[in-house]
Amino acid sequence: MHALVNTAPGVLELQRLPVPNPGEGQVRIRTLACGICATDLEMLAGWDRTGFPAIPGHEWCGTVDAVGLGVAADLVGQSCVGDNVLPDGGEVGFERPGGYAEYFVTQAANLRPLPAGTSPTTATLIEPLAVCLRGLGRLRPFAPRQTLVVGDGTIGLLLTILLLAEGTEELTVVGGVPERLAMARELGASRALSYRMPDLVAQLGNHFSTVIEASGTTGGMQTALECAANEAKILILGDYADARADLRWNDLLHRELQLVGSNAGTGAWDEAVEFFAKAGERIGRLVTHTIPYHEYPRALDLARTRRDGAVRVVLTWPRRAP
Repeated sequence: MHALVNTAPGVLELQRLPVPNPGEGQVRIRTLACGICATDLEMLAGWDRTGFPAIPGHEWCGTVDAVGLGVAADLVGQSCVGDNVLPDGGEVGFERPGGYAEYFVTQAANLRPLPAGTSPTTATLIEPLAVCLRGLGRLRPFAPRQTLVVGDGTIGLLLTILLLAEGTEELTVVGGVPERLAMARELGASRALSYRMPDLVAQLGNHFSTVIEASGTTGGMQTALECAANEAKILILGDYADARADLRWNDLLHRELQLVGSNAGTGAWDEAVEFFAKAGERIGRLVTHTIPYHEYPRALDLARTRRDGAVRVVLTWPRRAP
C-alpha cells in the first residue's frame, strides 16, 4: 500500500508498506479522504508525543475493507468514520497509523456508519465536529445570547455553525485570515473582526456571557479573558503547546469567571454524525481544497500558509488500489 510516513522532524515521505491485517475486534479501513489538521502539522514538525516513523491522519473517512475475529462480516464495504481513541490509550493518527495511509486498522466498536452517498471529503469534518460538540457539552448549561469565538480555523467555523443552530442571538468571531472571516460572516456571524485591529478589545467590549477560545494562542486567550462579562463561562479548545498563563488570579476570582477545558471528541461522535446528517451541506463549505495524496507537498503547503483561501485541505485516496 502507499503511505505518507513522517520519518524525521519536518519530513514526510511517500512509501510502499505492507497492508496491515486486523486483529480480534478490529477492522481494516481503506482510506477515502483525510483532512490535514493543525495538530498534524505540529506532529510533522516533531514533538514528544510520537516518535519516528509515524503515519498521521486522525480526520479520516473510509470504507471497511476487512474484519478481524469477532467482527460481523457484513461491515465490509460500509462507509464510515470513527473515534480514534483505542483501548490501549493510543490514538489512530498519532501513536497508531492513521489516514495518511491507504489502509489502517482500528477498533470495530469505534466506527460510525455513514449513509450511502455521503461525501468522504466533507465527512472528514465529523472528527473536529465531535471535538466542538464535546466542548459545548462541557460548557452547558449556557445561555446562547452574546457569544464570542476567538479563532477562525476549522474549529472556530464549525462552532459558528453549531452556535447559530442553537439559537445564539449575537455571535462574534475574531481571527486573522480575511477569507476565513468572510466565511464566518457568510455562515451567519454577526461580526467577524481581525485580531490585528489596534482597538480590538474596545470594539468588542466585555459583555460576552459565553466565550470560546479556539485559536491556541496566548493573545487569543488574553482577548477571551478581557472580553468576558462577569460570571461568564470561557471554553478553552485551543492547543497551546508549552505556553503558560499570565494573568492576575484576582481578576478570575473577583469577576467569578468559569474556565472550562475540553479535549478530543470522545463521547460526542453519535451527536456529531446526527448533526452532520442535517447540516452536511453547510459544513462542507469549509473544505476548500481536495488534493490527491501523491500531491501531498502542495497540500501541506496550503495547510501551513493558509494561502488561496485555504480553510480545510483534504487528501484524497483512490477508491481502488493503484
